[in-house]
Amino acid sequence: MDMTSSMTTCNQSMLWNWYTIDSCFIAESWHIGSNGAFAATCIGTILLVMVMEALRRLGKEYDNWILQRFQACAGSNNSFYPSATSSAPNKGFAKGAAGISVTATGASQQTQAVIFRASLPQQMIRAIIHAVALGVAYLVMLLVMSYNGYVIICVIIGAALGKFFCDWMTMRIIVKIDGTVNGAEESAAGIEEPSVCCG
Repeated sequence: MDMTSSMTTCNQSMLWNWYTIDSCFIAESWHIGSNGAFAATCIGTILLVMVMEALRRLGKEYDNWILQRFQACAGSNNSFYPSATSSAPNKGFAKGAAGISVTATGASQQTQAVIFRASLPQQMIRAIIHAVALGVAYLVMLLVMSYNGYVIICVIIGAALGKFFCDWMTMRIIVKIDGTVNGAEESAAGIEEPSVCCG
């Protein structure tokens, strides 16, 4: 088949367009031949953007989960911390567990710095979630670059629904007995940056 004739079957424009029939998205094989197929494309676009938002949230929740596990382990295991009465020098280094390092800057200090480093399986899972989220984000970007008005609106709707269902912000506010607010800790981590197509 002649390449020129096959390209003319797709209604594409570098400017804003409202084509429904004979539109192509991402590849020529994604060719819209009916209104039903275009409706399925719009619904699929909304779901794809929602998946992108869910993956972004999954990455944040997984980071929070492994950090909370470490904090719980470090808080219940006193062996992480050098003894204040030990004869160690003022500046020392001790290993508490795999991926955990404790640095003591002074024997008289009441607190110690505990450094957490993700294990190899944890880092691999973080990398996989990030790669999948980035791949989905670039598919969404390619859909937007079709410049089809309906698809762009569907991307916006999908982003709104994804934020609504997958990133419900919750905050833990520390209030003292006297009624003063000591501070807030964000548990959802959903307001750090806007949802952009490139992750």
